[in-house]
Amino acid sequence: MASVCADDRKTGRMPLLVLATLGVVYGDIGTSPLYTIRECFGAMTGLPLREDTILGILSLIFWALMVVVTIKYILLILRADNRGEGGVLALMALALRQPGIVNGKRKAIIIVGLLGTSLFYGDGVITPAISVLGAVEGLKVYQPALEPYVIVISIAILLALFIAQRSGTHKVGVAFGPVMCVWFVVLGILGLISVAQSPQVLEAINPLHAVTFFISYKWQGFAAVGAVLLAVTGAEALYADMGHFGRKPIQVAWLGFVLPALVLNYFGQGALLLRDPSAIANPFFLLVPEWGQYPLLILSVLAAIIASQAVISGAFSLTRQAIQLGYLPRMSVRHTSESEIGQVYVPAVNWALMLAVIVVVIGFGESSDLASAYGIAVTAEMVLTSFLAIIVFGDAQMGQLRHLRIALSFLILIDVVLFASTILKVTDGGWFTLMIGACLLTIMLTWKRGREVLTERVYKDSVPIRQFVTSLREKSVTRVKNTAVFMTSNPDVTPSALLHNLKHNQVLHERVVFMTVLTETVPRVNRKQKLIIHDYGKGFYGVIASFGFMERPSVPHVLKLCAAHDLEFEMMQTSFFLSRETLVPSQRTDLAPWQERLFIALSHFALSATRFFGLPPGRVVEMGTQIEV
Repeated sequence: MASVCADDRKTGRMPLLVLATLGVVYGDIGTSPLYTIRECFGAMTGLPLREDTILGILSLIFWALMVVVTIKYILLILRADNRGEGGVLALMALALRQPGIVNGKRKAIIIVGLLGTSLFYGDGVITPAISVLGAVEGLKVYQPALEPYVIVISIAILLALFIAQRSGTHKVGVAFGPVMCVWFVVLGILGLISVAQSPQVLEAINPLHAVTFFISYKWQGFAAVGAVLLAVTGAEALYADMGHFGRKPIQVAWLGFVLPALVLNYFGQGALLLRDPSAIANPFFLLVPEWGQYPLLILSVLAAIIASQAVISGAFSLTRQAIQLGYLPRMSVRHTSESEIGQVYVPAVNWALMLAVIVVVIGFGESSDLASAYGIAVTAEMVLTSFLAIIVFGDAQMGQLRHLRIALSFLILIDVVLFASTILKVTDGGWFTLMIGACLLTIMLTWKRGREVLTERVYKDSVPIRQFVTSLREKSVTRVKNTAVFMTSNPDVTPSALLHNLKHNQVLHERVVFMTVLTETVPRVNRKQKLIIHDYGKGFYGVIASFGFMERPSVPHVLKLCAAHDLEFEMMQTSFFLSRETLVPSQRTDLAPWQERLFIALSHFALSATRFFGLPPGRVVEMGTQIEV
């Protein structure tokens, strides 16, 4: 995702920032008109195509956009920022810092945050598939003979999209905003023309139509809510991308541009159905006159690609945060822009998503079938986000926002109703996103617990650093020239790599540095607060470097910062010592047998500390040891 530094936000470049948000933030929710109205009258709901049902569905969509997106996210949730960053992990980190969070409540908050993260990956699989399929299916409307090629064309587009990820979004990002700007203008114009022909459709703004609809159709109406929520999928992106663009541009873009365009288009499709019920086959593509059919098809495909790009980039960003917070194994994270910290590429996630998306396209075949799998993860994320936000808004330090807690407590009831309506989709494909979420949650909890157990075993018989330095007698150990940096996760105890080196080689460098890299529960750490340096005497130093969960931990960068503290390093005279643990199962009960096997398997795929911390490979020495988990 494209990110924007704070300085840019202060220079009055609001129009450019608003344009950028159109290209990244609103891609997902902006392509919902491709399939939402059609699914509201699909086989699952069984609703008849009559004026009362059309107005009832439009009323539900309108008020869903107003209450769920506008009031909840745009006006309320965006106020809960973690030093400018948004998203479920940022919100989880913010909630964990609130006063009065004891162990039981802390665990619950972590589970909620990780579950929301896991469900986002489910969205990351479904969104590209349903967006691209929904767009390409326009071929069936204009050229029925091409229907057999819809899946093939969709897969080709998706393959090209995922292969292009390695180049970085910055190379194509400049085109995203203008394309989506054209997309929303076209949505609004097509809807306005249709509404002008059947202005009675505007009666749907009256919420009584939604109420009457529920009274008349009861369980059918409840099932229809599961399709209506397709209109608000992508709302989580508004919050997740706040750190990249800021609150104000997101709010301005929604209220001044996106919301009016979406409402006009949905009402335009409803007006078309009032005139011609047979248009339910694909009311979006049938809105356009014959001369504009293929231009609309091309524009729809471009919009679907952009919507997919936003979710894929979001998965990369979320993965980086999870790695930094210790919930996923270290992976290769490539920064694709020298100036924008938010633009990253995670190869392992990219190829895993690509395979999953292609399997979904082949397995489900049509966007209508995919719509059944869509929604459960979205509504569950909404409930979890509201839960965490209520905790944050209840903080005494945010007293001016405490009244928002009451509003969110009411809105979470709406989220629960929406989630309940999607439960009906579980057997029709909804199980797929739940399965993805469950798998990811299991992996994250297992990796976190496994690392805790591993740390306990590594440091069980460790020696405190100060005790080691005090007991060291200079004449008993040979000191050699240059500097040795020992990487350790515990800044208080002597690293096992040093003890192994001393035991087998019986030498120490004239200057020994214990380096600990910590990840804080804030997006970025101020430069002045990044380093803590201890001088233990006898040539021993301790360096604790803190990074935010949105930052890339770089040891060479830390060494440069040390110069300001009178601790200078010459890279060609510095060696880095790492402990390399070989994990073997044990008979202990800290981890269940299946967790042991999973943790050991995950550790094999973890990126080496050398690459993760940016260490120069030619200057690294690894000391191996076997550890039971």
